[in-house]
Amino acid sequence: MSITKDYFGKAAVAKDVYLFTLTNKNGLTVKITDYGGIVTSLLVPDKNGKLGDIVLGFDNIESYLAGHPYFGAIIGRYGNRIAAGKFSLNGKEYKLAVNDGENHLHGGLIGFDKVIWNTAEVQDPLGPALELSYFSRDGEEGYPGNLSVNVKYTMDDRNELRIDYMAQTDQVTVVNLTHHSYFNLACSGDILSHSMQINADRYTVVNSSLIPTGEIRPVQNSPMDFIASHTIGSRIAQVQGGYDHNYVLNKVEKELSLAARVQETFSGRTMEVFTTEPGVQFYSGNFLNGSLKGKGGAVYQKHAGFCLETQHFPDSPNHKEFPSTVLKKGEIYKQTTVFKFL
Repeated sequence: MSITKDYFGKAAVAKDVYLFTLTNKNGLTVKITDYGGIVTSLLVPDKNGKLGDIVLGFDNIESYLAGHPYFGAIIGRYGNRIAAGKFSLNGKEYKLAVNDGENHLHGGLIGFDKVIWNTAEVQDPLGPALELSYFSRDGEEGYPGNLSVNVKYTMDDRNELRIDYMAQTDQVTVVNLTHHSYFNLACSGDILSHSMQINADRYTVVNSSLIPTGEIRPVQNSPMDFIASHTIGSRIAQVQGGYDHNYVLNKVEKELSLAARVQETFSGRTMEVFTTEPGVQFYSGNFLNGSLKGKGGAVYQKHAGFCLETQHFPDSPNHKEFPSTVLKKGEIYKQTTVFKFL
């Protein structure tokens, strides 16, 4: 088990950016940069033991700086959308940066995906780990409270990539952190033939702007149903715009339990996702359009990757009926997500 550090380039703020490589005894390798906490590469063996890179991304820092759809990044303060970029806490309204039509998305104009994190290399009992920390100041992107955030990536010998999140605030705020890798277990082509299973009987219905209406609807007898395994492409044409929906996981609150299972027959790779979060956003890469050239010159067309963003529900600050994302002074925000490869 090992962890190494290499120079990756300079960010727009003229700060050096580094790339950290974590490897377990089976050869599984993840590369993470301190810019945005981005997972730039994840090498996983296929059925013949050949390693392949299963996440979308770029070979250089310049491409990340030029703009991208959150490839592999840590998302915060709030993953997913907040309607009209505003919410109220204790009777006070807060206005956030608007960066998705009329709405706030993934932390705003300069979210956690676009900052340089402090890093520490750790030999965790489970395996090599990279600890990232960031201090988000009161008022950043419109959010209240000074927020101290820690995210730890650990690669263990059970072929699990574990992400532990922790945060504390000095005044009441909202927090919803997540990870935004685009996966393709075949390492090329589209993901429509991947078989997906999601441990959820219900999902949050959204309007045309992908903002929850408040309705939580059963998936049964609809193309949203992945209780039994289906290929992603088998019913995607019945879903306007493709899949970009939050699933309400079947689970006991805060337990680390199975959220989803994905299989790709040709490569033989299987990925399981476990989380303490109440929901997972399944996104089928609908907005990829061939305009981005990634690692090795790969052109990322529509559906080139899928995301499973473990999280609290979109727009929760404006829906009292949803699990709360409020974090108060003296409380500790803690969540864990594990990506296991079989």
